[in-house]
Amino acid sequence: MRGLKDDSGNIPHYHGHRERLRARFREAGADALADYELLEMFLFRTIRRGDTKPIAKALLQKFGTFSEVLSAPDHRLKEVKGVGDAIVDDLKLALAMAKRFSREAIRDRTILSSWSAVIDYCRAAMAYATVEEFRILFLDKKNALIADEVQQSGTIDHTPVYPREIVKRCLEVSASAIILVHNHPSGDPTPSRADITMTKQIVDIAEPLGITVHDHIIVARDGHASFRALELI
Repeated sequence: MRGLKDDSGNIPHYHGHRERLRARFREAGADALADYELLEMFLFRTIRRGDTKPIAKALLQKFGTFSEVLSAPDHRLKEVKGVGDAIVDDLKLALAMAKRFSREAIRDRTILSSWSAVIDYCRAAMAYATVEEFRILFLDKKNALIADEVQQSGTIDHTPVYPREIVKRCLEVSASAIILVHNHPSGDPTPSRADITMTKQIVDIAEPLGITVHDHIIVARDGHASFRALELI
């Protein structure tokens, strides 16, 4: 037991906690654990010894949700005591894996028959980004995904979008249809007047060339908005 003692010669209060947490995870599943418990368990791999609970709770207190912790900029994560490059790398690895998992759910499928998976992917990829990004899902004649590309990145409240460049790219990849996606870092997915005007410009240029704009989706922390559902397309 000597190796388990702290600097005062006492056995730390968290001795055995890791195994108890792992046992709960194995026996009852992830739903039985609070967000901070999942996060502290994830940190076990980075912090080999010591109590990971304070760091997990501090991260959630600072950023609010599990998703926002994973999406937070590196320099802001490091503002939390105990968080260094190794923890930041592992959090970004978890985010990358989540995005990859969501993307594979829509790959090689008819997009319009997997709409919930499309929304899940778009939210995982963009909802918690700190600047606006404009993404396009390019589809073939069967509405299967050809390509998924971020066309532009901008500021916290603006992304430059060039309708003719978007249509040009559609022709380059032989897309018959597209789904437009962008995020609102403010958290509110409500379309702005500029969003509506820009979407109409893209539709007006694309339609004469036989390219269908199925939807424009705005994702944010507080949900998502569909132009099709709002009858804006």
